[in-house]
Amino acid sequence: MPSTVKNATLLFLGRTIVRAQALLGDPAARLLGENPTSDPYPVYESVRRQGVLVKTKMGLYLTASHELSSKLLRDPGFGPLSAGALSPVDSSLQPDGRRLVNPVEESFLVLNPPDHTRLRRLVAPWFTPRGLRAQAATVERVVDEYLDEVADRGTFDLVGDFAARVPIQVIADLLGVPGADHATFARWGSALVNALDGVRDLRGLKALQEALREFEAFLDDLIAHRRRHPGGDDIVSALVAHDDLTREDLIATTELLLVAGFETTVNLIGNSVLEVLGHPEVRERLLADPGYADAVVEETLRHDPPVQYTVRVPFETTEVAGTRLPKGTPIMLMLAAANRDPAVFADPHRFDPGRADVREHLAFSSGIHYCLGAGLARMEGAAALRGLFRRFPDLKAAGRVHRRPSRVIRGAARLPVTTGAKKHHPIVETIS
Repeated sequence: MPSTVKNATLLFLGRTIVRAQALLGDPAARLLGENPTSDPYPVYESVRRQGVLVKTKMGLYLTASHELSSKLLRDPGFGPLSAGALSPVDSSLQPDGRRLVNPVEESFLVLNPPDHTRLRRLVAPWFTPRGLRAQAATVERVVDEYLDEVADRGTFDLVGDFAARVPIQVIADLLGVPGADHATFARWGSALVNALDGVRDLRGLKALQEALREFEAFLDDLIAHRRRHPGGDDIVSALVAHDDLTREDLIATTELLLVAGFETTVNLIGNSVLEVLGHPEVRERLLADPGYADAVVEETLRHDPPVQYTVRVPFETTEVAGTRLPKGTPIMLMLAAANRDPAVFADPHRFDPGRADVREHLAFSSGIHYCLGAGLARMEGAAALRGLFRRFPDLKAAGRVHRRPSRVIRGAARLPVTTGAKKHHPIVETIS
C-alpha cells in the first residue's frame, strides 16, 4: 500500500527531526519531542526566560507571555493554524469512496469568519446562560447517578468510572443520542484529541482512521434518522434543519462538539480532583463550603489547564513584539505558561482558589475563538467536585496517576482512588 508506506516514512522523518532539534536545545522541539506524560512547566519557564517572543529552529515562534498571548488571540489579523494532524486521512480510506471529514480543520475550531461565524452561531443557543440553566438539573442528576454506581466499590478509577462518564452523558443528551455507549464515545474522543498532537506512528494513524470511520458511520445514521423524524430539540436536529449545511459541515461540527464537550471537561475534573487531593487546606474549605467548588475549578483552569497551548498565524506580514513576521508564520501561544505569568499573577506557581484575578486566565482562549462550552465545562467541573467530596469526604489516591499521552491536552488517563480505605499511595506521576 503506497500511501501506508509514505505515511510511515513521513512520520518517522518527523520524529527524527524533532528529536535531533530537542537534543540541540530547541525549545519547540523539547515541547513536541519530550515524553508527553512529563511535567511541561519547567520547559515553559525556560521559554519565558528567553524573552517575550522566542524564535526556534523548528520554524515557529513561542511565547509564554500572558499579555502577548491575549493580544494575539483577540487580534482579527491573526487566526488559528490548521492543525494538519489528520492530513493522512484521505478518501481511499472509505469503502464508498468518500473522504473522511477532518474534525479539526473543517470545524469552526480553526475556521475564520465568515465560515466560523456561520457554524458557531448555529450551536451557540445551547451554551448561553439560559441554555446552561436548562442543563443544570441534568448535570447534577448525572453526577449523582455515576457516584451511586461507584459508592460500594471502595476503590475505583476516577477517570474511567466517573470523570469521563459525566461529560459524555451530558454532551450525548445535548446531541440527542439516546442510550449513548460511554466507552465507545470515550474511545472516539480520545483518538481525536490525541491526534491534535500530531500522529506519532503508524499504529496511532490506523487507530485514528478507524475511530473516524466508526464515528462518521454512527453520525451518518443519526443524521439520517433526524431527517426522517424532524422537530427534536437537540443540537443535531437543529443542524439538520438547516438545508444549507453540507454533510461535511454536519459531521465536523458534531465531532467537534463531542471532543470539546467531553475531552476537555474530563481532564478539568481530573485535574481539579488532583489539586484538592494535593492541598489539604483546599479540601477542608470545600467540605465546609460546597460552593467553593467554583473557585477550585477556576484556579485549576489557571494553574493546570486541560488545553496547554494553541497556535496563531498572521494573515499578512506584520510586526510582533518588535519582530517582523511574514504572513503565515506560526506562533505557539503557550496558554498554560501565560496562566503562570508573574507579570499578571502573584506567586503564579501556588494553587490559590482565593486569588482575586483568577479569571484572567486564558484556559478557554479569547477573542472570537473563546471556548463555546466554557460555561458548561465550569458547571460540570464544579458539580463533579461538589458531589464527589460530599459523598466521599475522605477520598484518597489509591495508586499512581497515569497521565494521558498528549502534549496539547493535559490530564489523567487513569486515577485510582479510594473512598476512605486506611492504606493509600501518594500521588506520583507516571513518567513512561
